[in-house]
Amino acid sequence: MQKKQVFNTKTLVYLAMLGAIQIVLTRFLSIQTPIIRIGFGFIPYMLTAMLFGPIVGGIYGVVIDFVGVMINPAGGAYFPGFSLSAFLGAFVYGIFLYKKPKNLWRMAASVIIVTLFVDMFLNTLWLTMITGKAAYAILAPRAIKNAIMAVIKIVTMLAVWKSVGNYIEQTFIQKGETKVTHA
Repeated sequence: MQKKQVFNTKTLVYLAMLGAIQIVLTRFLSIQTPIIRIGFGFIPYMLTAMLFGPIVGGIYGVVIDFVGVMINPAGGAYFPGFSLSAFLGAFVYGIFLYKKPKNLWRMAASVIIVTLFVDMFLNTLWLTMITGKAAYAILAPRAIKNAIMAVIKIVTMLAVWKSVGNYIEQTFIQKGETKVTHA
């Protein structure tokens, strides 16, 4: 009896490349405070969910969150709540954008859902657990940052998809060279 291959080599190479880019963008090229991080680490994260689907995107989010903390724990020690947030965020992006039109409406809807439920609710909950600060004390600056970043994410992802994502999907994934099969 033959086992089904979940990822082939090319898929793993794409995921590793996107993961390396995400770690650099998130851990080394972002502005970090104890309650706010501003950066562009969301780009590879969203591309992964868009190209490979919600499950692969979610697993990618968890793995990259863990690896990122092990490489550069500047934001603090590993906390599994943020891994759950990474999984859920990528899962939502994958649900809205995997094998579906990558248009303004879908990108905006996915970003707004992730921003409200993952970034504002769950991540604020995790931060209050870690820092001991009341949610109301950190909610205002996080709300402002997330509102601004939501617009930046939508605009950036439209531009990135049109310049890079669409090419990758059409050139490699749709031709069957990088197939993700589900076990």
